Amino acid sequence: MKIRKIVIWFVGIFGGVIMALSLIGCGTVHTEIFIPAAPSAVWSVLTDVAGYEEWNPVLIPIEGNFQQGEKIKYRMIQPDGKESEVKAKVIEVTTEKVMNQFGGIWGILTFNHKWILNPVDGGTEVTQHEEYRGIGVLFWDYSWVEPTYAQANEALKKRVMETVE
Repeated sequence: MKIRKIVIWFVGIFGGVIMALSLIGCGTVHTEIFIPAAPSAVWSVLTDVAGYEEWNPVLIPIEGNFQQGEKIKYRMIQPDGKESEVKAKVIEVTTEKVMNQFGGIWGILTFNHKWILNPVDGGTEVTQHEEYRGIGVLFWDYSWVEPTYAQANEALKKRVMETVE
């Protein structure tokens, strides 16, 4: 009986520590770019699933669509060439304003990625904002993500400008 109490106590403490660490682990990536085109032109490129392979050097959709409630699967390409599959759920779509996707495993590592389009004089300010949560953040080196997202922003700008010329 004593051993059972010790096991229950240990499991409770261990579970509590894991839960606390999963809440402590957080990180953020944020990039912005000005694109001298209307939000509608930027949105058209962002929501063209088939076109991602032509311009996005990081995330290429291989299954799904950018519609609220849809699940989407990406091929993620890291700067070192390593590829992996990433699954997300599109949780918000506000035409020409916001596309928000969420994925991962709660407590371990989740991501909340947003494309945000703001109309400004002469064009659109585009923001990629991504938040990470979970214990995995404490052990994952995501320093490569922000510069890679900045490259994706530049590639998006180039692609948009090709479509409006």
